Amino acid sequence: MNLPRLNEPAPDFTATSTHGAIKLSDFKGKWVVLFSHPADFTPVCSTEFAGFAAKQAEFDKRGVQLIGVSVDSIYAHIAWIREIERLFGAKIAFPVVADLDMKVSQAFGMIHPGASATAAVRCVFFIDPAQNIRAMVYYPLTTGRSIDEILRVVDALQLNTEKGVATPANWVPGDKVIVSAPVTAAAAEKRMGEGFDTKDWWLSYKGV
Repeated sequence: MNLPRLNEPAPDFTATSTHGAIKLSDFKGKWVVLFSHPADFTPVCSTEFAGFAAKQAEFDKRGVQLIGVSVDSIYAHIAWIREIERLFGAKIAFPVVADLDMKVSQAFGMIHPGASATAAVRCVFFIDPAQNIRAMVYYPLTTGRSIDEILRVVDALQLNTEKGVATPANWVPGDKVIVSAPVTAAAAEKRMGEGFDTKDWWLSYKGV
């Protein structure tokens, strides 16, 4: 199985979804968070979908298109979404791909036989407006995802794209960011007097 790789194009696909036929390339020009779940009508997945729905406005604010995917049928998706909305009072506004032939799951490396031969593990792919994969996270079937962490990664990626800076551990919007380290001895010497919050020539922070 070939796994997708960072900073390479996301595999395009055409698929049936709860919003009708969609293509990944339909969303070129937007950030996309593509996430898989093992199965409909399962407890952990249901809490995740309710979590994504509760944060829909935050994703909209960032211009992010959510797309869910699993190997269940379109009818199972529709019935499950209606049940989530009833149980959690959360509107599922994003499309959910019915990947019965596993073409999307295989293209994105979502099927891990060591975990399950027939269900996608919990993957999250962060796809930029040029449709390159900028980050990806794989979770086991038993571990629900943090929607706040997914939003934090989106914020960090968008800031990196716009400002060309890096973000330190546990960064959240409003925190200082990391300035790229100098790559010559002369630049390293100059860095000490450039006015950043400099801990040493190779570690400097600034506000944004």
